[in-house]
Amino acid sequence: MSRERRGGLLLPVLLLLLLYLLGVPPFVVGLIVAWYAILLYSENMGGLDRINATRVLGIILMLRTNRGKRVLDAISKNRAFWRGYGEFSIWLCFFVMLFVILMLTISAISVILNPPPPEQVLPASDLLLIPGVTSFVPFWWPALALIVALVIHEYSHGIQARAHGMRLRSFGLLLVGPVPIGAFAEPEEEEMDRAPKRDRMRLFAAGPSINIIATYVVLILLSAIASGMIADNEGVHSRGIVVGGPAEGANLMPYETITHINGVGVPGYSEFTNEMGRLSAGDQATFTVLSLPDFGSERDEREMTVTLGDRYEYYLAGCDGDATCIEEKEDLLDLLGIEPGDAFLGVSDLRSGTAAMDGYSYIVDGDYPPMATSLLMVIQPLLMLYEPIENSGQTMILEERAMLVAGSGFVASTLGTEGTLMLFDFLFWLVWINFLLGFANLIPMIPFDGGHLVRDGVHSTLRRLRKRIHPMKIEQMADRMSSMSSLFILILLLIPVIIPRLV
Repeated sequence: MSRERRGGLLLPVLLLLLLYLLGVPPFVVGLIVAWYAILLYSENMGGLDRINATRVLGIILMLRTNRGKRVLDAISKNRAFWRGYGEFSIWLCFFVMLFVILMLTISAISVILNPPPPEQVLPASDLLLIPGVTSFVPFWWPALALIVALVIHEYSHGIQARAHGMRLRSFGLLLVGPVPIGAFAEPEEEEMDRAPKRDRMRLFAAGPSINIIATYVVLILLSAIASGMIADNEGVHSRGIVVGGPAEGANLMPYETITHINGVGVPGYSEFTNEMGRLSAGDQATFTVLSLPDFGSERDEREMTVTLGDRYEYYLAGCDGDATCIEEKEDLLDLLGIEPGDAFLGVSDLRSGTAAMDGYSYIVDGDYPPMATSLLMVIQPLLMLYEPIENSGQTMILEERAMLVAGSGFVASTLGTEGTLMLFDFLFWLVWINFLLGFANLIPMIPFDGGHLVRDGVHSTLRRLRKRIHPMKIEQMADRMSSMSSLFILILLLIPVIIPRLV
């Protein structure tokens, strides 16, 4: 075997070994090996050349296309508009970048001061966030969402390049098997090198900014879809049952729907609270209950008679006679308006039948004042990151999903229940992927877009502050500062990964 061939094999072998040592499942490593063999064979037989593709880093297929260039040229004709958008993108990206740095720093410090227990440490395959490999990221919808997010990311780079007079060689996707792991727009390198630093910054900022903007545009669409779903049966359910409470004694199960109290309908939380407010501790009440929801199955109705407990005494019981604790709890209960003798069923986290959609529909339904809606909307994508982690890859709790049916809205009535839920899943993952892609690309470290922004930003700042210094000296200083910041960020990224595995 030639020295060049051995050198070409070394990098993919090391990558595969690293994946295996990080705990990636052996079958995944085996699939990557098979993919690598297919790429080698296709490369040797000239197959990659015929489809205008290149193998990079051993196992990654760089698939090029010239399609879309004419559309790109047409879109980017209004140069003044796209330059203005590029300027906005720079400021947006630096603002978000500060938030990214803050979160990375807080995460690293938190892990150092309080390392998580072994059972809470995510396996390496979950850190990769690869559709179908990461335990909480299924394949089809996330993979489709990833392709869309990557295409608009790179297309935005391409628009900025053309708006600033740079030519493009091609567009393309980076693939490992059927899984897209990246995309690219190839400007002419010489034109990129000669471009003013501000123009380059607009180009680098365009990709992450369009992903961030897309996150919130799609979130509004998601809210519109969510508002079109209604509950199959009006009532309330609890996500938890208090151990030893009246509800447990009456065999009430989580996610069973309470429709009536003493024959009075309780279609929502406020009605349930009002009816419970008419009862006292020690009263017997009859609850009409629907059995656990199940897709395609009828729900059985039953009545259960419950002797209600004392809500006030329940909260004080946790103090175990501690006078200080009791005093503090009594002050808190007085503040909450909870009095001795208030009825207590023994359920927790009470929700309506549309609970799976209530966390999204508020945006278009106007449930809150405009300022509160705006603030909630800003942090909504961050809250959505935890949904598939907590629900084993699902976009919502399955029991609550089964409570939903299509309402009278145009989309819901046209697509039906299953079609609307499928559209919801796709839009959910589109928000999820765009948010992560936009923020991840603003990590201030080369080769991310954020790293290039920092390097060119430092260069421009130094040039303005020190006009008499030779441009080559400024270039060296900017590169050195960029390298130091990249190293610092790399350390912040590695701390939460390595320390939990060493403790």
